[in-house]
Amino acid sequence: MFSESDLKQIEEHQLSVELINQQIENFKNGFPPSDLVDPITLENGLQSLTSEEAEEMINHYEANLKGLEIVKFVPASGAASRMFKKLFAFLNDYNGTDAEYEKMIADQSDGSIFTFFKKIEKFAFYDQLKTTYQKITGSSLEEDQLKRQYTKILDTLLNEPGMNYGSLPKGLLQFHQYDDYSRTPVEEHMVEGAQYAQDADGNVKIHFTVSPDHMEKFKEHVADITPKYEAEFGVKISVTYSIQKPSTDTIAVDMNNDPFRNDDGSLLFRPAGHGAILENLNDLDADVVFLKNIDNVVPDHLKPETVKYKKVIGGVMLKYKAKIDGTLADLESGSGVSEAEALLAELGYRVADNYQTLSDAEKVEFLKEKLHRPLRICGMVKAEGDTGGGPFWVRGKDGSVSLQVVETAQINLDDADQKAIFSKSTHFNPVDVICSLKDKDGQKFDLMKYRDLSAGFITEKSKDGKELKAQELPGLWNGSMADWNTIFVEVPMITFNPVKSVNDLLKDQHQSA
Repeated sequence: MFSESDLKQIEEHQLSVELINQQIENFKNGFPPSDLVDPITLENGLQSLTSEEAEEMINHYEANLKGLEIVKFVPASGAASRMFKKLFAFLNDYNGTDAEYEKMIADQSDGSIFTFFKKIEKFAFYDQLKTTYQKITGSSLEEDQLKRQYTKILDTLLNEPGMNYGSLPKGLLQFHQYDDYSRTPVEEHMVEGAQYAQDADGNVKIHFTVSPDHMEKFKEHVADITPKYEAEFGVKISVTYSIQKPSTDTIAVDMNNDPFRNDDGSLLFRPAGHGAILENLNDLDADVVFLKNIDNVVPDHLKPETVKYKKVIGGVMLKYKAKIDGTLADLESGSGVSEAEALLAELGYRVADNYQTLSDAEKVEFLKEKLHRPLRICGMVKAEGDTGGGPFWVRGKDGSVSLQVVETAQINLDDADQKAIFSKSTHFNPVDVICSLKDKDGQKFDLMKYRDLSAGFITEKSKDGKELKAQELPGLWNGSMADWNTIFVEVPMITFNPVKSVNDLLKDQHQSA
């Protein structure tokens, strides 16, 4: 199947023919759907803390930072092109005819082109756009907007030699406007980190996963802004980076499940989704890791709730970490079996029926194995129509049932029972996760051992006008963390404010007070 040049390509990606063949088999056979047992609700698997309990967790977090290595981990490798998808389509199709103009103004919805131009002054990048437009075209942006020079304005925003926003990463775009300056998501994460992710000695460590194409721009931006925020918050900020490894790419196939060929005959490899950065997370040497997406940030006047609930779930994590360590110590000394069984149930794991057939010694070994795993605390918000992952009780191949974050694509909605469970879901996963990555002896877990490789995805894409199928690895907070100890905690909706399209920046959550 593979030529000498194919084998060279595979080797350059640090992949093996065996792994490529397994990926092709996955395309042919598909991935098994998740076996949903119940939705996670406040009565069944989701903790909701009273205001007093939340304060107790904040105090517990702040009082137990000594000796902990804390890192804020931010996936930031994606380009912002999807943010501007509608703008690019308009730029390519609009020719300025009266009919096209009438069509444009007919749609005045929040996400429309009309709204983009009507409220263009509200974007944090507006001042730079005005200046750049004047420099490139010699014209006033305001005057040209009145003259309906929409494509010239968008070309300046999205492409070179203008601002090139269509090719930059989200992390480097101007998201939020303050009195006389604006901030990028990188800056907002830095400001957040200074308020909840500093260690007992005032160190703030932030790790961004970035594209190789954007690495230098990230480093330049971080070097420019770090002194300002160190002085403002009285902390020491250190930023590290990693790239998605070529060895995590997956092969693409055509609609007949044969390797997809580029026009030059070469194989096509594609990044395998956010599950590919499990290796980046695994490379960190940290006790506590806050995990949050690059675009989920808010201006300062809305940050207090975010900071508060990051500390809340931090306190929950430290509380359960201490429980796990103490219970494991008891098991090793020959006691605490019933306490371990109760704790494992708290940690979102219901044993399979055959557990009761084990001997006492076998039960102890089983409990030790299940408690000796990475721990994650996941914030969950009430579902308000967002697409993506949600929390469910899921049955494993061995008959056990555990707390899982499941993507819609993993659910067989043609099955009436599964669809009924899915429809009763009340909460949504906003990628608000805090991870404990070391055991009671301070040894790092190998996170690659705790993923479910059968929880991948297959999607349909196209390239050069030809259809193809792509494969994603188990999602970072889905199948990649399937075998972790897990606690789900309800957090306020205000802590979830992603920017999926540019007009999302016009929402109140992304505007100044």
